[in-house]
Amino acid sequence: MVVTLSILAILTSVAIPVIETSVKREKEAELRRNLRLIREAIDEYKRLADEKKIKVDEDSYGYPPDLETLVKGVEIEEEVTDPTGKKTVKKVLVRFLRRIPKDPMTDSYEWGLRSYQDEPGSDTWGGQNVYDVYTKSQATALDGTKYRDW
Repeated sequence: MVVTLSILAILTSVAIPVIETSVKREKEAELRRNLRLIREAIDEYKRLADEKKIKVDEDSYGYPPDLETLVKGVEIEEEVTDPTGKKTVKKVLVRFLRRIPKDPMTDSYEWGLRSYQDEPGSDTWGGQNVYDVYTKSQATALDGTKYRDW
């Protein structure tokens, strides 16, 4: 009985770090996915602004004012051709995100934001626009980098 319990204790002590690493790796993959999703939405908004399909303030440099704008969407005018060949302009609501993704590292929907006017390493958001996002987690990744630098 003692031998069996000893073997179980050894197996458990080996399995716990492996499980913890596996959980951390999964959270890192989710963080990468969510950052990519938000950044692609910001890029698409910027592309439409550069094409003059979205009316933006000049000082915003074409970036969204906040993340909620990516969820609520913006109206753009789109030229549509009907079956007879007649072209008309129609207003279309374009949404860039269904919802703001959750930050798996902080377990919240609050992301660190950077505006185009902010310094690259700034910890505070100037509020002019959303140029980039990052996690507010201060933890270190499995590869030794800080999550907030991703």
